[in-house]
Amino acid sequence: MTSEIRYGFIGWGGIAGTHSNYLKKIPGVKFVAACDILPERLKDFAEKFGVPKENLFEDFNEMAKMKDLDAVSVCTPNKLHKMPTIACLKEGKHVLVEKPMAMNAKDAAAMVKAAEESGKLLVIGFQERFGPEAQALKGLIDKGMLGNCLFARCTALRRRGIPSWGVFGQKELQGGGPMIDIGVHIVECAHYLLGRPKPVSAYGATYTYLGNKKPEALSPWGDWDYKTYTVEDLAIGMIRFENGATLSIEASFAAHIETSSTNIIIMGDKGGCSLHPAKVFTDQHGLMFNMTPEHIKQQDHFEVKMNHFIDCVRTGKPSDAPGIDGVVVQKMLDGIYESAEKGREVKIK
Repeated sequence: MTSEIRYGFIGWGGIAGTHSNYLKKIPGVKFVAACDILPERLKDFAEKFGVPKENLFEDFNEMAKMKDLDAVSVCTPNKLHKMPTIACLKEGKHVLVEKPMAMNAKDAAAMVKAAEESGKLLVIGFQERFGPEAQALKGLIDKGMLGNCLFARCTALRRRGIPSWGVFGQKELQGGGPMIDIGVHIVECAHYLLGRPKPVSAYGATYTYLGNKKPEALSPWGDWDYKTYTVEDLAIGMIRFENGATLSIEASFAAHIETSSTNIIIMGDKGGCSLHPAKVFTDQHGLMFNMTPEHIKQQDHFEVKMNHFIDCVRTGKPSDAPGIDGVVVQKMLDGIYESAEKGREVKIK
């Protein structure tokens, strides 16, 4: 179907530009509005897409009231995800909100409630689960190839990857550092692969030792603002699930490691797997086998995410990255940070 979808953006920054690059390839998607607190960004949006001045807003509440608007990408800093999302849902717009869903699970739950009351879609920007390797492994896991999944080990580690742009180093606006920013990607994907089990407890620890100091070594992303840096450099966590499975996560913006790495390894009672590269490990006929699937259809997971959202808007089918998944992932992140502050394992309600 190619029925026209009138589309808007709240927050016209870097990630919104990425959204637009994929959306403009989809037949029938028309950009009609944008909201940002910076006039120069709104001017840029208007010039790129020929949007009239009356459809440019500095107040998301005003944009949400637009009648000729069907769907919105919320691409603001994490602290500003909740209110624009709720405002748009209440006004009958479908919403794709970037990850993490919110600053905490309470805010995330309020967003889901607004979606349920409006009857509109609330989709979370969890693109990792849409990757071809993740989709291939999900099919194998669901068919029982790994048996009961017992443990997932997740890594989202950068040797020196502190963002030198945006507000990624400001806890007040982001809620945290690498755990909530890049750890969320790998946690959401692992939770999805495991079958979305219910988390019951969390343990975590966070460490800051480089980001709040003047850089001593060259960074591939340039120098960051260490004077305003209030988030962790390294975070580790452990989640226990109701079904007995566990998940560990290591996430860093800066760490003294040989090389950066992002991966998920899952261990089951009949087999195991890794995400990058996609491999399956099992025993057959008295031997241990490492199996690599061939000819996995290579697709840009971000592109699949954006196409999926538009398809759900057009057809009304449920999303594979629904708001409730965002709430559960947020509970896990909240638990890790709470545990790090208290120095002990905490229950996840």
